Amino acid sequence: MTHAEQTSNATPASLDSARQLAAALLSERGEASGALIARELQQTMRRLDADSRHGFQRYLAAHFQPDAAALRDAAQRYLADSTAATAAALAQAADPPRQEVLRRMNMAPGGTASLIAMRSEIAKRFATEPELKLLDADLKHLFASWFNRGFLELRRIDWDSPAAVLEKLIAYEAVHAIKGWDDLRRRLAPDRRCFAFFHPALPGEPLIFVEVALVEGLATAVPPLLVQDTDAEAARSRAAHADTAIFYSISNCQDGLRGVSFGNFLIKQVVEELQAEFPQLKRFSTLSPIPGFRRWLGQQPAAAEDAAMLRELDRDSWWRDASTSERLRPFLMKRCAQYLTRSPASGNRIDPVARFHLGNGARLERINWLGNTADRAMQESFGIMVNYLYDHDSIERNHEAFAREGEIVRSPQVDALL
Repeated sequence: MTHAEQTSNATPASLDSARQLAAALLSERGEASGALIARELQQTMRRLDADSRHGFQRYLAAHFQPDAAALRDAAQRYLADSTAATAAALAQAADPPRQEVLRRMNMAPGGTASLIAMRSEIAKRFATEPELKLLDADLKHLFASWFNRGFLELRRIDWDSPAAVLEKLIAYEAVHAIKGWDDLRRRLAPDRRCFAFFHPALPGEPLIFVEVALVEGLATAVPPLLVQDTDAEAARSRAAHADTAIFYSISNCQDGLRGVSFGNFLIKQVVEELQAEFPQLKRFSTLSPIPGFRRWLGQQPAAAEDAAMLRELDRDSWWRDASTSERLRPFLMKRCAQYLTRSPASGNRIDPVARFHLGNGARLERINWLGNTADRAMQESFGIMVNYLYDHDSIERNHEAFAREGEIVRSPQVDALL
């Protein structure tokens, strides 16, 4: 009787059986028997309760470490003779057996989804159990390979897409909540586009998706993009006359894949798709939030006049009073421009959305006053939004300037605010 057959007869599922199966996975040499053990382990893990899953995750993090003696010997050989061969031997010795266990776990049907769920779970425990970061690092390393661009499939999502996929758009939208089916239908109208990346190991499960509005001119506010409009013919006419594509929402769907970059590939491929369908489009821009601005501003030393303005900003609905809003506008717009143009080369923490788009080669094009007055936007950035412009002729140059020098490429309009 094989190890897999012995453990399959054990009921109920136990943490011990999961540990035994993981160890057996590493010792098994045959691919067929290894796949069988991986399947048994997958079934066992599904039956574990939360505490047992946690115990298994701790087991994976604590065991399957590199052989210390072999690693020391390989390091000494490399130091004595630094050749490509000894470097390769050192890298092989340093490769933790845990990664091979995870690779073999992935052979089971549903293995990829299970490992993604595992990484999502362990992230919640890093503060109290930093040792789990070893397991996290191995999972991230493997995911970066398994989810590289060559395996991803870009699909357009429209109203005729499977209902299960449409439901996931509603559930995963992370920037501007989709308020039911009517709202979703508007976002998939003829003057809108939605694209997502999928992976063969997760059929029907989007990894990341982007929502696009086809408009005339550079959109400066979110509400007009989300307004309900059921006139399909008018929407088709707007799409035909549009000269600008606005990327107004990008949502990552899998928490367990955080840190694995899809967005840069997604935007570039969607630009190509849109150019092919709408040759008249001249501009490709985002309308993006600034999630770190309010927190940053609250941490800055303030002069007496600035402190008085900050106190006004703590009042509820200050933006609804036109005179108050206009008085605060120059102060906030200047501070926002300062926040967004700080160079990472000086050790500054860059706004995460800005880092993403600037790192992809976009230009900081325009800062928009009260572009979104929804509660979350007011709490994060006083409702200010920003356009990052993707100009085909300067994307690579902008990317190099940001990556190498920390330069924030920006428009004269932004400079005028400083």
